[in-house]
Amino acid sequence: MPETPPLLDSYGRPHADLRISVTDRCNIRCFYCMPNEHVIFQERSMLLTFEEIERFVKVAAKLGIRKLRLTGGEPLVRRELPVLIEKLAKIETIEDIALTTNGLLLSRYAQALKDAGLHRLNISLDALSAEKFERITRRKGFRQVLDGIHTAQAIGFEKIKINAVAIAGLSEEEIVPFGHFAREQGLEVRFIEFMPLDAEQNWQSNQVLSGEKIITMLSEAILPLVPCPRPDPSQPATDYQFEDGRGRIGFINPVTQPFCSTCNRLRITAEGQIRNCLFSQEEWDARSLMRKGGTDQELSELIRACVLAKKAGHGIHSEDFHRPARAMYQIGG
Repeated sequence: MPETPPLLDSYGRPHADLRISVTDRCNIRCFYCMPNEHVIFQERSMLLTFEEIERFVKVAAKLGIRKLRLTGGEPLVRRELPVLIEKLAKIETIEDIALTTNGLLLSRYAQALKDAGLHRLNISLDALSAEKFERITRRKGFRQVLDGIHTAQAIGFEKIKINAVAIAGLSEEEIVPFGHFAREQGLEVRFIEFMPLDAEQNWQSNQVLSGEKIITMLSEAILPLVPCPRPDPSQPATDYQFEDGRGRIGFINPVTQPFCSTCNRLRITAEGQIRNCLFSQEEWDARSLMRKGGTDQELSELIRACVLAKKAGHGIHSEDFHRPARAMYQIGG
């Protein structure tokens, strides 16, 4: 059999990482992601079934996809999610399956997720005080998230990262507590710059709290941060640790330090639209192809066409930048 060509875009970037949104629904309303009220969700019949997701991943895996991340919305509100994870874990060439969750339901499902074959957890937590948590999420649940983190640790998840969106004028008081939290809990905290993907379209560039500024804050308040080796050049985070070796901090700086030149990620939304970038203005309809009887070869060609059309970068700072029509929860984190 001839070897399958790598999944390359027109700039020579190989793609091995697939982000799969399993739902656009969520049990909180973070202002940087969703509207507070009157959210219009996809009809359930429009969402990909587990069998359709499995089929898509099998085709993508033959093209070189090796890592999966399940996202939402909040993926744990999708019923029987461990069943999907078990299906995906059985695909021979898939090497890694991760989940991004807000943690509210994690205590309930952590053991089932681990038993199904989930390798890694990213838990979104933007503040370490209940009051600030509720300002950002516009819902209660701070204690539930902490309980979810502790449960995941207790049952043996070794790769747990805490994702905190950094927002100027709101997050500054949380930075140093997160540094201590990383040191005390043995968890990696990753600060993510605020991006123009909020549903209410209130994002302003002066709300971006840069990774560079956070490094300065943590180094002055706790200990100097020193860079860690970067084993995977395509990873979005730049990792540091405190100079005494206790506490690891990551930075995802898509606004001030774009990493588009090494991006290896492809996305599929909950209703089956393939996207080659968070900020893409174009989508490729995998759901319609599959439901109209399209072959795996046709699905493979659709994936390749999406990747080949990928732009050099997201272009946030360019004059002709247009934010996506859809918000983060509709695309998949």
